[in-house]
Amino acid sequence: MVTKVVDLRSDTVTKPSEAMRAAMAAADVDDDVLGADPTARRFEAEMARIMGKDAALFVPSGTMANLVSVLAHCDTRGSEIILGDNSHIHIYENGGISTIGGVHPKTVANNPDGTMDIDRIVDAIRHREGSLYYPTTRLICLENTHANCGGKCLSVEYTDKVGEVAKTHGLKLHIDGARIFNASVALGVPVDRLVRAADSVSVCLSKGLGAPVGSVIVGSKAFIDKAKILRKTLGGGMRQVGILCAAAYVGVRDTVGKLADDHRRAKVLADGLNKIKQFTVDLTSVETNMVFFDIADPRISPDNLCQALEQRNVLAMPASSKSVRLVIHYQISDSDVQQALTCIEKAVEEILSGNAKFEHLTNGSTANSYGH
Repeated sequence: MVTKVVDLRSDTVTKPSEAMRAAMAAADVDDDVLGADPTARRFEAEMARIMGKDAALFVPSGTMANLVSVLAHCDTRGSEIILGDNSHIHIYENGGISTIGGVHPKTVANNPDGTMDIDRIVDAIRHREGSLYYPTTRLICLENTHANCGGKCLSVEYTDKVGEVAKTHGLKLHIDGARIFNASVALGVPVDRLVRAADSVSVCLSKGLGAPVGSVIVGSKAFIDKAKILRKTLGGGMRQVGILCAAAYVGVRDTVGKLADDHRRAKVLADGLNKIKQFTVDLTSVETNMVFFDIADPRISPDNLCQALEQRNVLAMPASSKSVRLVIHYQISDSDVQQALTCIEKAVEEILSGNAKFEHLTNGSTANSYGH
């Protein structure tokens, strides 16, 4: 009997559902670069409606979504954006805003809950009289949920306050909403209300929503018109892209309603991990589908633990030299969570007994969870 693999590396690892595959096979398509793909146009219109914005644009990846958004807002050389020092855009997107866009990052410390202090954001805004010396602040970026802070949710009240700061100073606000639907569900706030203050939002379709490929950008029609040109410049214009949009539509339709179960299972997983004496888990920090746990026993390393787990068909990735991140998605069941906990306990016992044998494994379980 083949034991099922419980893949907790990320919510990016889901396989397309049968409904997604059927929708892809039946999709009505045409050339999207020419603006003629009917499935892409319908999907983009639906995403704009759901997010409460005027227009939307499908792009191949979340990294491109954020890069296009930043460049559309910062279309003048010498622009600067304010963003968190622990944010995905700043750490995990190859510095594209600088290397490709010539945009300067001004970082503000992220708090453990993913926020940046409002007064620090205000202090980071460049004064016009310093333009001889400094870049020009044009954009503030938030991340919701905040991955490196454990999948924490930024409240609508906080987002509105940052939006007011941006408006007061003549700036734009972009939200990296790779997991914005997770935040919406966890907070009990409609997603369009949660992002009302933002001028643009990127939404990843291949994380919690389970689609195989893609992200979508939403904003004003003028913003999306600029974004479309930038997407083409970056090589993101695709032809019969309705095949991908069809799967993404199924993900939005079918998977948003399952996110609450993902969050519940993450809390069950965290509670079980916290009962293993070699680990520590901040249970109050588990707000969505991510669980970070620290390893308190120096005899156990994240790499060795993940290798021992892979030998038991549980896949995970180190988050740091002393911690591991596990991510729940809609293809993880209650029994999968219990199987994972049982395997983790056995892996710990084996490592501490000195009987663990480590090999070169191929499923990527010992690569850091950078950018996922």
